[in-house]
Amino acid sequence: MTEIPASIEPSLSALRAAFPARFEAAPTEQALRDENAKILGKKGELTAILSQMRTVPPEARKAIGEQVNALKQAVEAAFEARLRSLARAKREQDLSAPPFDLTLPGRPPAPAGHPHPISIVRDEIVDVLVSLGFAVHDGPEVELEENNFTKLGFPPDHPATDMQDSFWVDVAGAPPGERRTLLRTHTSNVQIRAMTTHAPPMAFIAPGPTYRRDDDATHSPMFHQIECFLIDRHVTMANLKGVLAEFAERFFGAGTPVRLRPSYFPFVEPGAEVDVGCPFCKQPNGTRAGCSVCKRTGWIEILGCGMIHPVVFESCGIDPEQWTGFAFGMGIERVAMVRYGIPDLRLLFENDPRFLAQF
Repeated sequence: MTEIPASIEPSLSALRAAFPARFEAAPTEQALRDENAKILGKKGELTAILSQMRTVPPEARKAIGEQVNALKQAVEAAFEARLRSLARAKREQDLSAPPFDLTLPGRPPAPAGHPHPISIVRDEIVDVLVSLGFAVHDGPEVELEENNFTKLGFPPDHPATDMQDSFWVDVAGAPPGERRTLLRTHTSNVQIRAMTTHAPPMAFIAPGPTYRRDDDATHSPMFHQIECFLIDRHVTMANLKGVLAEFAERFFGAGTPVRLRPSYFPFVEPGAEVDVGCPFCKQPNGTRAGCSVCKRTGWIEILGCGMIHPVVFESCGIDPEQWTGFAFGMGIERVAMVRYGIPDLRLLFENDPRFLAQF
């Protein structure tokens, strides 16, 4: 039998004697795999021994190859055995660990945030009006001029129809001046759509964004409104004021007074501005002394309202001799500013977390 050259023999013997203990000392599967790679990897110890084959005489290479293969098989067998041993030990550890109580309540995830103040106020207004019997009706934000202005009784020369007051939209292929479209300037367009698709009686609210060319401390190019309208037989201003009074009680608090001041809107007759008693300067005896929020008047304007104009009924195919109704609309940002004493409308749109965290 050809003897293994002395230059390789010590290395093979040392590795054969050491690897079982090295595997047994590995405490985890990853440590065992790392140790196995140190021996059989591309840069492992056995690979380094094989690199010495070029120094071995040709007649001895077969014997050396047999010894190396036997050692490699022994290493692989020991690795698999130790791997199974570690898996069994881990399983035994899991089985002997204290039992996990599946009936314990789970840990709720940390809150990701909270609703925006506009969303808070919108949802509260909707809840109050729905509780009074109104249903929510939706409508498009890009609207036809006839639904946004014409059928609501706006004359063609009304300032709101000017290019500098509204956002007009170019429709590809539409002839100039025919069925013009724009971003709705109010949610009253939903009133027209409801009246042309539903037979009275009806009672709807329409919350949503609206768009006008305004941008200052009390106006924004995009803002939110809620339109509320009711159509039935023999509806009067008394019904309107009753709904407004109940809304003020439920939203601003018990004892909140309401007053109506005559005003003009193209789509109602008669029309009025609505003020509520300032909720910030209310005294213990129910009086309101006046504060900086209400400019020391004791009243805050929140919305416009009125009886639906007969022209609006006629444009929607409803007989004004048989049906009457009222409508009112409010800006959600305006109500939010009153509710929270916000001095500048733009704070609601700047997304400053220091501001939003206060709600």
